[in-house]
Amino acid sequence: MLGMKPVPMTDYFKNDVLHKRPYIKLEWCIEAISNPVRRDVQAEDGRIRHWLYIEELGKFSRVVTLEDGLTLHNAFPDRRFKP
Repeated sequence: MLGMKPVPMTDYFKNDVLHKRPYIKLEWCIEAISNPVRRDVQAEDGRIRHWLYIEELGKFSRVVTLEDGLTLHNAFPDRRFKP
């Protein structure tokens, strides 16, 4: 939850991302949105990419939100990210 509100997420995130990547924790996604190491807007669709180092994984994770910067759309370990 972001504060006391449920975290907004796309059907793709709920039905595919969380199912295919059960190791992804919602709290990591929230932390990535709140305190990213880097944030970029994708020119082609306005979605926002947020990166955060995940100690438990030993790597950076990329969290993609819709244009509003809050609605979770995708999340995965990003092997190519360099801070």
